[in-house]
Amino acid sequence: MSRLFAVTLGILTAIGGFLDIGELVTGSLTGARFGMSLAWVVVLGCLGIMLYAEMSARIAALTGRAVFDIVRERLGPRVGLLNLGASYFVNFLTLAAEIGGVAIALQLASDVSYFLWIPLIAFAVWIVIWRVPYQQMERLYGLLGLALVVLVVSLFKLHPDWGSLWHGASHPTVPAGEGHPTWWYYAVAVFGAGMTPYEVFFFSSGAIEEKWSRKDLVEARLNVLVGFPLGALLTLALMAISHLVLQPASIQVDRLGQAALPVAVATGKVGLAFALVGFFAATFGAALEVSLSSGYVLAQYFGWSWGKLVRPHRASRFHSVVLLTVVAATGLVLTTTDPVKLTEYSVVLSAVALPLTYFPVLVVANDRSYLGDDINPRWVNALAVVFLVLIVAASIAALPLLFATKAGL
Repeated sequence: MSRLFAVTLGILTAIGGFLDIGELVTGSLTGARFGMSLAWVVVLGCLGIMLYAEMSARIAALTGRAVFDIVRERLGPRVGLLNLGASYFVNFLTLAAEIGGVAIALQLASDVSYFLWIPLIAFAVWIVIWRVPYQQMERLYGLLGLALVVLVVSLFKLHPDWGSLWHGASHPTVPAGEGHPTWWYYAVAVFGAGMTPYEVFFFSSGAIEEKWSRKDLVEARLNVLVGFPLGALLTLALMAISHLVLQPASIQVDRLGQAALPVAVATGKVGLAFALVGFFAATFGAALEVSLSSGYVLAQYFGWSWGKLVRPHRASRFHSVVLLTVVAATGLVLTTTDPVKLTEYSVVLSAVALPLTYFPVLVVANDRSYLGDDINPRWVNALAVVFLVLIVAASIAALPLLFATKAGL
């Protein structure tokens, strides 16, 4: 029973933790602007993160080595340092966006300016990382994040034409009045939001912190195979309700609060309350993950002692990096930088940096000297190679599309 309980909570954590501000913003924005024509990218990103996370968790459980330890060894110190810089920068932007997202969720609930919430949120992030045990921290925000199931309830409450939704999702076309470069720019953004590297850094590092071994692979795979698809389903529901409510009214999403409007229309104040709880949990949980991931990548690259479960005096550099990253990200949000724009930039840059971490993980997942007989099966390897090609293509296209479309304008 205890193992079943752990597996169940692990799945719920994955559901609640999949949706962060990246998925909330891109799902709502693309639904309101492009309908269901980019739903296929959500599915593609879900499959990609499932492969990436499963390989990373398997490597961590069987070798006791995390992603950036592998990156440095496989790519060498110089290329590894370039990857470290890119990954840390994306983490930094993402953390600033998540802190801003939490503040906006609290502003919507309290009508108090989100600027006043930002320092308190930063302090709360640090306190939780410092004091709350690892599993309790992860499960608490994961379970609260399940309030986002209200997105699916809202979709049913709107009584959509299911055939029309399916046709829009299965026959993707560029809507009238939109250009192909802009459509592809947002396709890359949705893909980057689904495959944000910090999720895997946190997942694999957490596996090592909790001393996973071969017997824990069942739980890890259930997290991946059930949790991520359910998270993607919530993203698709958000996209659909934004298409049904916001697109006819020509409302373009440029604030996180607008993502909650379709829920309010469909379910009223009670549904809106659930949505705000879910938004808070998803963004606050992601802020915890990104903060820890920033410390993980630097400590693993430089060979420092690291870990949330390691006492601060034994991993002082790791804990200092986490604290300084939170402080710096808070400072960026306090400059009045728009959290939604930060999110858009961070998910596109995630696509740029992704190949440098995905490739060495894929190589190690096929190396018997690391995993013995637990290397990728042929069909997994074939699918992973296909995703490598897609990831590289998205990485190459991301910056030209960013500049050509002026960030999707």
